Amino acid sequence: MLLSIFVSFFFAATIYAQNDGIFTQIVGWTKPKDLPNPRNVGYYVYIPQNVAPHPPILVVLHWCHGDADHAFMYRSTYAAAADQHKFIIIYPDSPNTADKCWDVSSKESLTHNGGGDAQGIVSMVQEALDYWKGDQDRVFVTGTSSGAMMTNVLLGSYPDVFAAGSAEAGVPFGCFAGDGFDVWNSDCAEGKIVKNGTKWAEIVKNAFPGYTGYRPKLQTFHGLQDNVINPQNLEEQVKQWTSVLGVGTTPTEVTNDTPLKGWTRSRYGSKFEAYAAQGVTHDIPTHADVVLDWFDLKCNSTATACWSRKSG
Repeated sequence: MLLSIFVSFFFAATIYAQNDGIFTQIVGWTKPKDLPNPRNVGYYVYIPQNVAPHPPILVVLHWCHGDADHAFMYRSTYAAAADQHKFIIIYPDSPNTADKCWDVSSKESLTHNGGGDAQGIVSMVQEALDYWKGDQDRVFVTGTSSGAMMTNVLLGSYPDVFAAGSAEAGVPFGCFAGDGFDVWNSDCAEGKIVKNGTKWAEIVKNAFPGYTGYRPKLQTFHGLQDNVINPQNLEEQVKQWTSVLGVGTTPTEVTNDTPLKGWTRSRYGSKFEAYAAQGVTHDIPTHADVVLDWFDLKCNSTATACWSRKSG
């Protein structure tokens, strides 16, 4: 029943069962209304059986040289959690055929409703919210490497859409800014772009001038031996997001050896936390349970106590 309804609404391809639900590519997905996808970002979705009424939405972003299939296979814990807790997962697929990196550099992506990959991803979210009557206050995004960079971009450009993010081995919003959609910013990657919190916050706020509403919460992870994205970018994210969220740069809580020995979690109030992972390179492992707890996606969606934008 679920599959027949699904195919009748979209033109769908690459449909196959995994766990208890359905993972499928969506083709021609700008229906029933014209939603902007200027860069033709691909769209995959995982739908658990008996999806919850007004389900939360989780966006899972792949890394450079990956794709939506890789994100689904290597982050399968999220699909298993969706089966149990009945939320929907969107797996965007980068249109950049050269290296499959996300557009985290263009003015379009770094501007609210400006275009780029970011607006295409947001359109996917809007369609999922409309079609499955999703909970617009419980939309979350996570990603690794280029996907972590895009997580920062989405929280900065679209604070009106996302409730929270989780970024693994990424960079601050705007750090990769450049002339075009496929820019490798060596200065940023090497940790040479250093600003104070005020300057970083200005870059975020200029993405959506005049916006005074809710700002999403964020957790970020970084390996201290990362030789691809210098760990200085962890410090820059701390400065940026503590300033955006209006909390101090001194942690309110520091916990060693969590979730693994050698990892240190620093919390800055209730809406930002940073994990520094000793001995970890750019190949940072995903701790899905930590991410799901941050998003409160294990919470029954019918419960009034589930964390959402309204909670923050």
